Amino acid sequence: MAREQLEVLTALDAAKTQWYHFTAIVIAGMGFFTDAYDLFCISLVTKLLGRIYYYREGADAPGSLPPNVAAAVNGVAFCGTLSGQLFFGWLGDRMGRKRVYGMTLMCMVLCSIASGLSFGSTPGSVMATLCFFRFWLGFGIGGDYPLSATIMSEYANKKTRGAFIAAVFAMQGFGILTGGVVTLIVSAAFRAAFPTQAYQDAPLASTPAQADFVWRFILMFGAVPALMTYYWRMKMPETARYTALVAKNAKQAAADMSKVLQVDIGAEEVDPKANDGVGAADDRNSFGLFSGEFLRRHGLHLLGTATCWFLLDIAFYSQNLFQKDIFTAINWIPKAKTMSALEEVHRIARAQTLIALCGTVPGYWFTVALIDRIGRFWIQLGGFFFMAVFMLGLAFPYHHWTTPGNHIGFVVLYALTFFFANFGPNSTTFIVPAEIFPARLRSTCHGISAAAGKLGAIVGSFGFLYLAQNKDPAKVDHGYKAGIGVRNSLFILAACNFLGMGFTFCAPESNGISLEELSGENDDGEAAAPAHARTVPV
Repeated sequence: MAREQLEVLTALDAAKTQWYHFTAIVIAGMGFFTDAYDLFCISLVTKLLGRIYYYREGADAPGSLPPNVAAAVNGVAFCGTLSGQLFFGWLGDRMGRKRVYGMTLMCMVLCSIASGLSFGSTPGSVMATLCFFRFWLGFGIGGDYPLSATIMSEYANKKTRGAFIAAVFAMQGFGILTGGVVTLIVSAAFRAAFPTQAYQDAPLASTPAQADFVWRFILMFGAVPALMTYYWRMKMPETARYTALVAKNAKQAAADMSKVLQVDIGAEEVDPKANDGVGAADDRNSFGLFSGEFLRRHGLHLLGTATCWFLLDIAFYSQNLFQKDIFTAINWIPKAKTMSALEEVHRIARAQTLIALCGTVPGYWFTVALIDRIGRFWIQLGGFFFMAVFMLGLAFPYHHWTTPGNHIGFVVLYALTFFFANFGPNSTTFIVPAEIFPARLRSTCHGISAAAGKLGAIVGSFGFLYLAQNKDPAKVDHGYKAGIGVRNSLFILAACNFLGMGFTFCAPESNGISLEELSGENDDGEAAAPAHARTVPV
């Protein structure tokens, strides 16, 4: 590595924590706040969509989305997210982090608004337009994953890098919480303005015409936090590591960082003819993603980050998207026919808000506080382990939990699975891929890992929808076939967590090590990774 490049990167690694670091956390974090809000708010209104657009006259229970429509509405955003993670991850390495960052945000803003304005004269056309715009909303959200993680990792110093990246990701918890709070406020306002009876007392009148505005307001609110940060996102300079290592302009990197951080770097622009041996080193470190050298150095790492994220998201998104069904199964939320449409939305939002407040949000911030002390490896391994344990604790005595009077214990264990997901692999699978790969491939590899996670989310959201149906055909939801039940589904999710523990050993511990040491960009090309970047910490 050239002397000028090394000076810039060493200064970044040694820079004290400054106000701009926190500014960057807020700017990048508000993107994740919006991501989580937009992805999870749909689960709050799917029951309402079924009542509004699929009412069945004379039926004993309110209308519900048909299986194929429910799967599409819940899962189409994940398909878009997967595509966006791959595309914008690659584009972030080709064009730079900053130039692509604004594209993703505007895509999210426009599609959040368009989702709420979904139009059509029939239920099918409304659902089709909703799915269309949610796909592109997911596409924009997907770009935020690799770009936010990469930008934060490249800005941070090596001492507090884990906490900074985790803090960006922790905004996801506030996004989920805000989704519940906004839904509570909107549903409460409409309940007060338009009082209605339960479905069993007045089937048609239980869903007032004004309820169609409820889900639209909730979905469109996702554009607000994204718009608030657009200006500041555009003001961020390109990361010094991209400018120095990929664009090969150490002088510009030093100038950019001097504007926002209190560092004094007197670097000159890199002369490719200077520094004997630099060209050879660059050649050794210029391998592509599909090269044998990448496979030798980082193939196992990419397998570990992608597979752990895949397994984690099967469990995480299965539970989060369909927790409303689980709460109904344990009698925490009454049967749908005993409530009006707006009351059902309110109760679902209240349950999700409580889980987010007690389990989801604290877990993220435990990671922020402890990740640079405990390390990524132990937090991920422990998180997978305790998620599996608590899922088994839900599954084995499941019949006990579903009897009246025992739902409090179920909710406590259920909240603990979310706590250890977030104080565990849900955070670390986001952090580690942003640290261990070379700068010119960092965004791409993070995008690949994140896309594997969203593939797991698709498996979880589509699969759990059918698998969790009751084994008794007489008790399944309208339009569904008998499944294996919630209890057996929890056993499958626990098995995914145990597998995640095994694949955790594929990625190195990155705590306290510079990005260039981890990726091997400052070595002589003969070693795949520094000796102290072991897969298992010692």
